[in-house]
Amino acid sequence: MPSLKRPEAMMSEPSRNAYISGVGMTDFGRHPDRSLTDLASEAVLEALGDAVVAPNELNAVYCGSAMAALVQGDTGVGQSVLMEIGVTGIPVINVENACATGATALHLAWRDVAWGIHDVVLALGVDKAVMPKGTVLAAGTAQFEAQLGDIFPGTFALIANRHMSIHGTTAEQLAEVSVKNHDHGVLNEKAQFNKPVTLDEVLAAPMIAEPLTLFSCCPNSDGAAAVVVCSRDWLDRRGSRAAIRIAASVLSSGDYAPLRDMTVWDSEVRTAQMAYEAAGIGPEDLDLVELHDAFTISEIVHTEALGLCLPGEGGRLIDSGATRLGGRIPVNPSGGLLARGHPPGATGLAQIYEIAKQLRGACGKRQIEDARIGLAQIMGGNKGNDAQACAIHILERLDTAHLN
Repeated sequence: MPSLKRPEAMMSEPSRNAYISGVGMTDFGRHPDRSLTDLASEAVLEALGDAVVAPNELNAVYCGSAMAALVQGDTGVGQSVLMEIGVTGIPVINVENACATGATALHLAWRDVAWGIHDVVLALGVDKAVMPKGTVLAAGTAQFEAQLGDIFPGTFALIANRHMSIHGTTAEQLAEVSVKNHDHGVLNEKAQFNKPVTLDEVLAAPMIAEPLTLFSCCPNSDGAAAVVVCSRDWLDRRGSRAAIRIAASVLSSGDYAPLRDMTVWDSEVRTAQMAYEAAGIGPEDLDLVELHDAFTISEIVHTEALGLCLPGEGGRLIDSGATRLGGRIPVNPSGGLLARGHPPGATGLAQIYEIAKQLRGACGKRQIEDARIGLAQIMGGNKGNDAQACAIHILERLDTAHLN
């Protein structure tokens, strides 16, 4: 059978740069009296207002929701939202890619602009916490492992135990991830949790899957986030004084083989390498990182895969204080999934919201001084093999004089 090849147009380099001109986000948390459409509309209208874009100026929309069709039976979420705000007659594509859903919508919006298909594209993500109690996602529940109890907390508990066994990572280092991110969440008015937790509180919280306690696991959340992606021509016409360039947008998945080492996904390492190459930078050039801390061990292993420290050194990195606000490389200044919250369809775009605000110098008490380059990383999908969807975006702040 002949090998399948991507279309030649997609093998080439993008024809132009794509920029983020507007971002919007709801408060994350529990909003029992608000619908998906209501939450999404709020985020979209904020993003459009931030970008100074009228609804009828959009060329296309990618709407991500990881749970709407799976749990609620809602389909066509994007069309429902856009109809509410008066957007009709343009392509509206609904996207689902587990926790990487919002980031996937952004990748598709970036692709449309970077390859010259459209000038102004909206990426939207929204979800409500309607999952059955005691589960994280319904994905994989028909698999034999899941029937035995190997749902997401169990899998990441195994990863944590393996990391502790081979690298000497401690329960205190795991707990410090939660302490740090809740400290950051206190400074984020849109975070689900605005209250700090102590190391002792994290360690003494109810055990979910040893060594992961309640405060080691991200909450189920309601929320929406949106991003407007545009071309340089559009920015020039609007006379923008500054711009945020999408220096890299990489989406990939693994080879579906069983994990050879539970503490690292080869697909993530490869995706990070591609993103750094596309942006022409290395991890040492980053000023901040928003990553997928669904569990405390997640942040530790992702910092290693992204090259923020050597393999096995993630626990010692958190001990050093380097990933705190004021440290060498702040990680999850928004509070991350652990404190900001985690509506799966919106999380990837909430990461972009935080980075864009940081690069603009608009984050108040959690502002990172002179932030210029930020990276967002998120994964979603199967647990026990390397089939994960992995999305990495690198954003760079540019003055208009340096647009290219």
